[in-house]
Amino acid sequence: MSQKTIWKIQYINLCINEFSRKHRLTPQMAYNYLCAYNGLAFLDECYEAEHTDSLMNTLDTLKMICARNGGTL
Repeated sequence: MSQKTIWKIQYINLCINEFSRKHRLTPQMAYNYLCAYNGLAFLDECYEAEHTDSLMNTLDTLKMICARNGGTL
């Protein structure tokens, strides 16, 4: 596995954990929510740009992406 892939996995894991804290969910619930409403797909596809942005902006963007896809947090 390449170093870039490892960093991407670590970043996505960080986003899931912080999203869970921010919205008072368990990490499993946050993962399921982000998966169901395309938040994880967004992080995967936009990693190059998102990992350079602040974590708070990324979390806000995740909430917006999920809301556009039917999420109701």
